[in-house]
Amino acid sequence: MINLIVKRFVKNSEDTKNPDVRSAVGRLCGWIGILCNVFLFGIKFVIGIIVNSVSIQADAINNLTDAGSNIIAIFSFYLSNKPADKDHPFGHERTETIASLFVGLMIGFLGIEMAKESFGKILSPDTIDFRLVTVFILIISILVKLWMYLYNKSLSKKYESTMLEATALDSISDVIGTSAVLVSTVISPFIGFNLDGYMGVIVSAIILYNAYGLIKEVVNSLLGEAPDKTLVDDIVKEMMTDKRVLGVHDLIIHNYGPNKLFASAHVEVDSDCDIFDVHDHIDNVEKEIKSKFNVEMSLHMDPVKVNDPLTDQYKEKLACAIEEIEPSWQFHDFRIVSGPTHVNLVFDLVIPYEEKRNEDQIKEEILNHLSSDRKVYLVMTLDHPFA
Repeated sequence: MINLIVKRFVKNSEDTKNPDVRSAVGRLCGWIGILCNVFLFGIKFVIGIIVNSVSIQADAINNLTDAGSNIIAIFSFYLSNKPADKDHPFGHERTETIASLFVGLMIGFLGIEMAKESFGKILSPDTIDFRLVTVFILIISILVKLWMYLYNKSLSKKYESTMLEATALDSISDVIGTSAVLVSTVISPFIGFNLDGYMGVIVSAIILYNAYGLIKEVVNSLLGEAPDKTLVDDIVKEMMTDKRVLGVHDLIIHNYGPNKLFASAHVEVDSDCDIFDVHDHIDNVEKEIKSKFNVEMSLHMDPVKVNDPLTDQYKEKLACAIEEIEPSWQFHDFRIVSGPTHVNLVFDLVIPYEEKRNEDQIKEEILNHLSSDRKVYLVMTLDHPFA
């Protein structure tokens, strides 16, 4: 059903990478959410007052808050689609992420308030007036929220939207919460014990748990997460298709939104090649990456000696030593400075973030594993992987 609605109201809806399409889909989902949540708020709040149920009233207020979240979503999709300007050269797509954080905080606040009121009901329980209309309304609410979860979840994956994912998470927590209220409403009159307050606590706990998960995910996104491994592998593979590129390292990808990816990397090239020819090919690689992956790429060329016997000899020795010590380590930018009494091995060593050994300890281990007739000094720079 949602696909039919999207196709009806959004032009070129299958163009998922188009920022205008993505923004239009997000705003459409926001308006649908407002209509559904206001409808649910009205019927549940009235029923909650009639049957004197705090959990039903709290669930109704939750729906009203969800409608407010939908308004924020619409606003964020509008702002995130604004083009880059001199004050925001990377665009405005992170507006959606910031709005998702705000929604998470609102959900968390609601959970706290619900918990306080529910504990009060446990201490001073009221008599619930059981009516079939209440059960009917709650079942409708569950079905509506389940539909909202399914379409928001589906579209969040299709259009890579954290805001729609947040809305989906909120909807499924409402499904669980309203189900708890339904159980309380049906069972309490038959067991002679009011479960309203206890179910309210369960609902608030679910809301708080989901709020924590959403806030954590959004904060991680704002802080900066490791890029998608598939994207990294595809970009490296694309760079290596040019025969002039001998190796790739220091690939860094910055995410300013689903359609705003910027990246930089170092590519190793033969130091004896024509620099103008290599530069021309590197420009073409950057354009291909932009065309295929929608990533603004900036490449730095690192010249390396090719087919130099002494360089190759020590590079092989270093590779064997590192493989014996820790296979997960990688090195790049390797070169040598050779003198009559000793040789300097100059390189960058990439180690995992969890590595406990310090630079001096690592150097000592490498030297102990190196076999050489000459004195060897290591001029080493430690790096961590960015991708």
